[in-house]
Amino acid sequence: MEDPELSFTLAYTVFAVCLIFTPNEFRAAGLTIQNAFSPWLGSEDIDFIGHHLRRTSLTVLIHSALPLGYFMGMCVAAPEKDLVSVQQISDGWRVFLFLSVSLQLTSWLLVVYWRCCNWHNHPISRTLKAHAQLPYSTSGQVAASINREFRQIDKVVTGVPGARVIVTDSWILKVTTYHIDMALQSDCHVTVTDSRQHQLSPDSPSPIEILSLRVESINPTVRPFNISLNSTDYTDLRVKLRAPIRTSPNVVIHQTMSELFLETFRAQVELNQRYTLPSGQEVEPCIGCMQVPASTKLVRLCQTTGIDNESECQQCFCRPMWCLFCLGRWFASRQDQQRPQTWLSSKVPCPTCRAKFCILDVCMVH
Repeated sequence: MEDPELSFTLAYTVFAVCLIFTPNEFRAAGLTIQNAFSPWLGSEDIDFIGHHLRRTSLTVLIHSALPLGYFMGMCVAAPEKDLVSVQQISDGWRVFLFLSVSLQLTSWLLVVYWRCCNWHNHPISRTLKAHAQLPYSTSGQVAASINREFRQIDKVVTGVPGARVIVTDSWILKVTTYHIDMALQSDCHVTVTDSRQHQLSPDSPSPIEILSLRVESINPTVRPFNISLNSTDYTDLRVKLRAPIRTSPNVVIHQTMSELFLETFRAQVELNQRYTLPSGQEVEPCIGCMQVPASTKLVRLCQTTGIDNESECQQCFCRPMWCLFCLGRWFASRQDQQRPQTWLSSKVPCPTCRAKFCILDVCMVH
């Protein structure tokens, strides 16, 4: 290869790889198919299913055009090859051009087939039909349910961008480049099938653990699928899931530093003095998770000896607003992650009024 041809080939290969496997830097800069064509794709928050019907179809068209784009770019990058004259090019280039055009035409025919009858033939639509059973009688009702629950703020969204996992009140969704896998929580069970640890950085206090989970439905028309997530997100997933979670006998899920701290935090708070609600005051839902009633109240109980008022605990006048789990996570998030030995003795601001407190000031509501 001559230098211009080699340079273009390398540059186009990098471009194609970044387009298919979009790195975080491209996503941060907004250089994605989803952002570039957002006016046509519509809002994911407003119409989740419709958005991904269009997104997957557009992705197929753009990815299938990459080989043809390489040939057209080579016509400009290496004019001496005279690739424009199809009759005069080598057999290798002629075969490449034929396959590229065939791939592009096939993808257009496929998308037109998907688009017929209001996306009736799209793989996502067929997945919706598989769930068209009680309590949903039609695929339209299934789509409406998913759209409605995706707009809720308490959904759990995790996983890598190319295999995003979304858990709502009723659904488990896996959004991939070309498809969406879905399972109704009331009809499925989840099994932890594998656990892998990765030491990504010597500066990291602990290795990153990736869990593999398999989602299987009792509905025979719904195919099972696998999801992967960081073990730090597993607790959020477990709280949101209503489906039973099983762990394979050979799988060990290691607790993270934050999870170990939460256990110690919970044990210490159980030993603290209880707080009795005034008569007539009702317990409201925790404003952190909105899943369980608020169960903690901050009451200054510790005896501080510091002379600097900024370092001492302060009285919090907030009513009970947080559950023990959410308050413990808030406490852990405000710590120096490189010095876990100081977590229990540290002070953090109240998440609502910013009054400083320590672990001895956290009281369970009685």
